Amino acid sequence: MILILIFGFLFGATLQFSGLNRYNTISGMSMLKNLTMAKAIAIAIGLGIILVNAEIMLGFASYHIKPLLLGGIILGGILFGFAMSVLGYCPGTIPVSMGEGSIDAFVGFLGAVVAGILYSLFVPYISDITGPDLGKGAMSSLFRDRSLIFFIVVLITGAALIYAAFFLNRYDKDYTYRWLVSGIGIAIITAGIFLTSVFDRVLGASTFYPYIGGVLAGLADNEYFKSSVTSGKWEMFFLLGAFLSGLILSLVRGDFKLTLIHENWSRYKNHSGTSRIIWAFAGGFLLITGARLAGGCTSGHIISGGVQLALSSWIFAAVVFGSFLLTGRFFYKR
Repeated sequence: MILILIFGFLFGATLQFSGLNRYNTISGMSMLKNLTMAKAIAIAIGLGIILVNAEIMLGFASYHIKPLLLGGIILGGILFGFAMSVLGYCPGTIPVSMGEGSIDAFVGFLGAVVAGILYSLFVPYISDITGPDLGKGAMSSLFRDRSLIFFIVVLITGAALIYAAFFLNRYDKDYTYRWLVSGIGIAIITAGIFLTSVFDRVLGASTFYPYIGGVLAGLADNEYFKSSVTSGKWEMFFLLGAFLSGLILSLVRGDFKLTLIHENWSRYKNHSGTSRIIWAFAGGFLLITGARLAGGCTSGHIISGGVQLALSSWIFAAVVFGSFLLTGRFFYKR
């Protein structure tokens, strides 16, 4: 438990270093006015591809690839991208920003927990829309002996993503390179979590919400809870560490502040607290609904699946960012 808390704390600190957890950063990315998120994720996946696949090839880790549930990934990705733009947080950044005093993150948290409870109750009635199940396809399946050729492909793919991050920085012109440090940190944390001797699992966050919702609502005997949500206990301690990171480091920095309406919301949407609360709750609700339909979120699917070169995760990432950018284009008009 202590080790999980430490990893969660480091994860939260890594996000805070470049502001990746903050509403203005994520909503700014959806409007293409702040590319920090895209650059950091490209570095995290690019470096992570090399680190994780090297670990696996050396026998220090194993694959944890999510199945390609086509309907769930497409519908879930659309909902997730929309919600991430409107809410301005993803499942892993909500607790960090709550620790920093963001009230809208807490409202989104409530919406996410409600979504987790309802999804656990109604999943038997919507399971048909998540299919068909096209299996656990990944780049590694094309190289069953995981030969030198496969590792060369891994190196080229990882290097291409790292180059893409620096290419984007030409337009963003952020020469503090905090995004680079955060991206490297996320890659190292992800690789550490994959190690068989450490946790032997993926970096993840979204399962925590149906887990805590199920515990609070007395749904521990629910079939979906028992089959798909028990891993949320690990994520609960991990995100608790992330929350403590947000709280402690913001107090140390002296910038802890209770905030409901952030700069981008007042600039591009409105000044209404009621409006922000409604959209934050709806965003949190749709965020976890989308994540549950797809089987993962930014950390558990896009980053963890991306470093494994999993087909399901790359499709999910494409759908999410398409929906995310379209929402940013039309939702934030002002």
